[in-house]
Amino acid sequence: MDNVKQKAFDFIDNHHEEMMSLWEKLVSIESGSLNKRGIDAVAEEIKNQLDGIGASTTIISMDKAGNMLTSLSGKVKAAPVLILGHMDTVFADGTLKNQPFIVKEGKAYGPGILDMKGGIVIALYVMKALHYAGYAVRPVKLILAGDEEVGHRNSNAAKRIIEEASGAVAAFNCETGFLDNGIVVQRKGSAVFKMDVTGIAVHAGNEPEKGRSAILEIAHKVIAIQNLTDWKKGTTFNVGVISGGTVVNAVPGQASIQIDVRYVEPDYLDHICEQIENIANKKYVPDTTTTLTQLAGFSPMKHTAENDALFEVVKKTYAELQLAAPYAKIVGGGSDSAYAVIAGVPAVCAMGVKGGENHSPQEFAVVDTLFERAKILAACIINRDTCL
Repeated sequence: MDNVKQKAFDFIDNHHEEMMSLWEKLVSIESGSLNKRGIDAVAEEIKNQLDGIGASTTIISMDKAGNMLTSLSGKVKAAPVLILGHMDTVFADGTLKNQPFIVKEGKAYGPGILDMKGGIVIALYVMKALHYAGYAVRPVKLILAGDEEVGHRNSNAAKRIIEEASGAVAAFNCETGFLDNGIVVQRKGSAVFKMDVTGIAVHAGNEPEKGRSAILEIAHKVIAIQNLTDWKKGTTFNVGVISGGTVVNAVPGQASIQIDVRYVEPDYLDHICEQIENIANKKYVPDTTTTLTQLAGFSPMKHTAENDALFEVVKKTYAELQLAAPYAKIVGGGSDSAYAVIAGVPAVCAMGVKGGENHSPQEFAVVDTLFERAKILAACIINRDTCL
């Protein structure tokens, strides 16, 4: 198996320029979560890449979201190893004009450079490297969603990931890699809500006593929601968006907030919904009405003994490659690793290219880690059957 591993490493070393070229090509396709055309174009490019190694690739059409892609490489009949990721980014159309792909002082920049076009390149070249190295212990299955950044709110991708992951022996998610060498073994779940309040709008000078302020009502609700945060349980409530009113000299008849909730255990969600509903139903200002809508969310990636065992494979691989030891990391941000764990598959996350400033104009990736992480992932897939 050491011979196969070395051949895989050699393949990666001999294809640095190709990997960089593909990275630039993918970043240069704008694929924000609402840009179905761009996401679908990314999926087609990935399919073209994998057709070259004879992988069996399926593009799963989505009506209201970017398409999903699955691909299986390897003919051996055995339970597969999974590589997970997503093709959409958080960046709006037109971002590329002012933030094109660029490499400067060892860092690459561009919309989605880190989250997660770099991770896609790693996944593709690991599949190619293992194919050309003759790895034949297990098939490698790639699952890429087209709407991860918006919590699959317009598709059934979460359900499809659970179905596609079922029966696999391990899952490696090529999400954003952390500069501190953390490998994620647990993620919080998230739930997003929108609360709209309708009051009575009137002239603030002529007849204020007839008005019912939607902003005052929403202000009471904001404070009540923020006070729900339970640090001991790891449940946080954040009102991140607020709007209301029309002009300064009118009692506001409309106001709205959006709420982000993070939680550790799947069982917490019912109670969270109940708490939010109770605040929505409570009336602080007479004659106002409130409407509550749940928008999206991620299930938690549970921390399991199987995840920890898979992390030990990653840790041993780092030691084998004489790299600084990684550590098991728990984070608040959600990912599709959650659905692999729900399917009963051990998972580790944040195996992608390292970088920082996610979701911002300053988002960057450290170029050398594109190749380093590709070697690590290839070796982890090979080592999984010898270490466990």
